[in-house]
Amino acid sequence: MKKITLSLTSLALILLLSACNANEKTEKVSIMLDWYPNAVHSFLYVAEEKGYFKDEGIELDIKFPASPTDPINLAAAGKVTMGITYQPDVIIAKSEQNIGIKSVGVLVRSPLNHVAFLKESGIESPKDLEGKTVGYSGIPLNEAILETMMKADGADYGKVNMVDVGFELNSALISKKADAVIGAYINHEVPLLEYEGFPTGYIDPTDFEIPSFYELIVVTSDDTWKKDQKNIEAFWRAAGRAFDDMEKDPEEALSILLKYQDEANFPLVEVVERESLSILLPKMTAPGTFGEQDEQAWQATADWMSETGLLKNEANIDGIFINMD
Repeated sequence: MKKITLSLTSLALILLLSACNANEKTEKVSIMLDWYPNAVHSFLYVAEEKGYFKDEGIELDIKFPASPTDPINLAAAGKVTMGITYQPDVIIAKSEQNIGIKSVGVLVRSPLNHVAFLKESGIESPKDLEGKTVGYSGIPLNEAILETMMKADGADYGKVNMVDVGFELNSALISKKADAVIGAYINHEVPLLEYEGFPTGYIDPTDFEIPSFYELIVVTSDDTWKKDQKNIEAFWRAAGRAFDDMEKDPEEALSILLKYQDEANFPLVEVVERESLSILLPKMTAPGTFGEQDEQAWQATADWMSETGLLKNEANIDGIFINMD
């Protein structure tokens, strides 16, 4: 009789464990970064390290892009659940190409893209760029930003020599190939220049009639949203929880990021990433809360893009963003 009782008890335990394992089944969700892991992505790795995604029933696959356009293109095609990209690019995709894509959250709520220069250059305002060489990465957005800034400062954009330096913005400054660059991020290129011993200055474009556009957003396709809405909402719950931790203890977040860095391809400099985090944290919440989006911010950016000719068609921001409940 004892043997039968033990057998029944063992069977019950096996069934119970099987049921638990079934309940712990996770849904696969993928996100493509805008580049290799750096300070702005810290919350993802905090959530991964602390099991927040698992708590929400999802298994997150963090992917790196082969080119800057991969996150928006692969998200639009449904090849990844979400991609981290740029607000102006999403407006262009929807308005010019009629691509069914939407933003499901903001990561950085104001521009990181600034005009940067070595302090020894003596540059202080956009007007000082007249007669100077400005390096950029060949993106029309950067030309439009600089032209607007110079016009707002009473300067002649036609007197600037624009040179496409690709993504070699820092080396263009150091080698004197350019007097200034646009497209430099104040949380990456600027602290990296400072770390390498080059005191650097910069000009905030929002001081010269550029709308405070969202620098980085998370997008998904309209079809993916319909299919995976619950998983995307679960992702944001875990992400928000991790961001709260990141705000409370940036040093812990930094240590976790360094643990997960892609050291072979994009090794991080701890002091640079620490400075980056201090710049990013206020920009990831103000004005508003982490992830939250505002229609006026979308409209202002779209209107400016129309005025500068970045949009040929009428701006379409209908259904272009979703706020999580």
